[in-house]
Amino acid sequence: MTISVSQFHDGETLRQQRNLTRQQKKNNADTKEGVVVNSFIKDGSNKIELNLNDTKDLLVISDNVKMPSRLNERETPKEKSIVPISAAAIGVMGIITLFTAFVRRSAKINSNAGKLDRLPSTTRNVAINEETHQAIYRMIHNPTPKTILAGSGVLALTAMAFMGKTFFDGFKEVWVKKREADIQKNLQEQLISIETQSFSGKIQIIRSMLSEKAKELNRFVSNAKPADPSKVRKTFGGISFGGDYGNHNSDANKSNLKYFLIGAGTVASIAGLGYLSMKNLNAGKKEISNFMQKAKNSIDEIIKTSKKDTIELDKITLKTLFHEAESSRAEIEDSISRLNWSEDTKKDFLAEALRATAKVNEAMGGDGSDKTTFYSHVNDYRAHLYNYLLDTDNKSFKQLFWGITGLTAISYGGKLVGDAIKEVQVKKINAETEVNLQQRLVATELRNFKSKKDAAIQPLVEEFYRQVALGKPKEELKIMADNILLEIKNGPPFVYS
Repeated sequence: MTISVSQFHDGETLRQQRNLTRQQKKNNADTKEGVVVNSFIKDGSNKIELNLNDTKDLLVISDNVKMPSRLNERETPKEKSIVPISAAAIGVMGIITLFTAFVRRSAKINSNAGKLDRLPSTTRNVAINEETHQAIYRMIHNPTPKTILAGSGVLALTAMAFMGKTFFDGFKEVWVKKREADIQKNLQEQLISIETQSFSGKIQIIRSMLSEKAKELNRFVSNAKPADPSKVRKTFGGISFGGDYGNHNSDANKSNLKYFLIGAGTVASIAGLGYLSMKNLNAGKKEISNFMQKAKNSIDEIIKTSKKDTIELDKITLKTLFHEAESSRAEIEDSISRLNWSEDTKKDFLAEALRATAKVNEAMGGDGSDKTTFYSHVNDYRAHLYNYLLDTDNKSFKQLFWGITGLTAISYGGKLVGDAIKEVQVKKINAETEVNLQQRLVATELRNFKSKKDAAIQPLVEEFYRQVALGKPKEELKIMADNILLEIKNGPPFVYS
C-alpha cells in the first residue's frame, strides 16, 4: 500500500497556512510529516505489510489458476517424402507405355486386310448447320445475283439481331441493377433496426447482470447477516453450478437405446432393400430371357418362310434379330445354313452378319472413301429469309419468314422480360429472407453474448465465494465485488463486437 501525504491537502490546512510565516509553514509541515512517520512506519504495532493482497483483491486474482491444458500442445509435422512424386512419375510413364502397347496392337490388327473385324473407312462429313455459314457456302459455290442477295440479307439480319440482342440485354441488366440497388437500400435500412435491437438487448443484459450480481454480492459485503456461501446456488446463463447435477446415467441409457434402434433399423433396411434388389434382378433376367427367346423364335420363323423375292428384307431382319438374341458365331452359322438360299448368297451373308461394323448409306455418309463431303441441316429462323430472297415472288416464303421471325423476336423479348422480372423478384425474396433470418438471429446473438459474459464472470464469482468461505474481511470483499461489477460492465465480450 502506498501512502501519499501532502501538507496542503485540504481546505483547513490551506486556511491555516495563509497567516503563517515561511518558517512557521516549514515547521508545521515537518510536524505533520513526523506524526505520519511515527504512526505508520516507526511504530511496530502499525507496521504496514508489503504484499500484493490489495492488488489481488482489486483485480480478483485467484491463488491457483492453471494454464489451459492445450496451451503447450504441439502438432508433430509429418515427415515429407518424395515417394508420392516418384509414384506419380512412374504411374504417368506406365500409362504412356500401356497406350503405346495399345497402338502397337491396333497396328498389328489393321495390317491384316482380310480380317472381318477390321474397322471400315469413314468419310469426313462436314455439317453446315449455321444459316450464315450456309449462305456463305452458297455464295462461294454458286455466286449468282440471287445467292449473293440472299446471303447479304442473311448477314444483314444477323447483324441487326446481334445489335438488338446486345441493346436489350444491356437494358435488362441496367434495369435489374437499379432494382437491386433499391432492394439493397431497403435491406440495409431494415437491418439497422435489427442491429439496434441486438445492441439494446446486449446493453439490457449487462444492466440486468449488474443489478443481479450487485444484489447477490451485497449480502456478503453489507453489515447485514451474510448468507452461507455453501448454500448459495450459482447460475450462469441457464447452467447451474453447484447442487444437484441431475441423473446423467438415465440420459446415457436412452442415448444408447436410440443408437441401437437406429443401427437395427439400418441393418433391417439394408437387408430388405438387398432382397428387393435381387428380386428385381431375377425378374429382369427372366424378361430378358423371354425377349431373347422370342427373337430366336422369329429367326426360326424367317428361316422357314424365306423366299427368293424377300431375301434382301430377310437379311436386314435377321441381322437385327441376331443382335437382339445375342447369337453366337455357331448359332449364326447354323441358322444361315438352314436357309433356302444359294451357297454363294449364304456365304456372303455369313461374312456380312459376322462383321462387327455396318456400312453407312452413301446418301448420308458418302461413298466410304477417306474424302470430305458436305451436307446442310439448318434449324434457324434466318433460313426462311434466305428462301424468301431467293424467290421473292413466293408469298408463302414471305409469310413464313415474317411469321417465324416475328415469333422468334417476341419469344426472345418475352423471355428477356420474364428473366428480368424473375431476377428482381428473386432478389426481393432473398432480401426478405435475409431480414427474417437476421431478425431470428437477434435472440441467438443475445444468448451467445449472455453465455460468453457468464463464462467471463463465472471464475471471478467463484473466487469471490471462495474468499468468503475463507473469512476474508468485508472491506476486501467489497473491493472484489466492485471489480466483478466493473468486469461485467466493461469486460469481454464487448457490446460493439
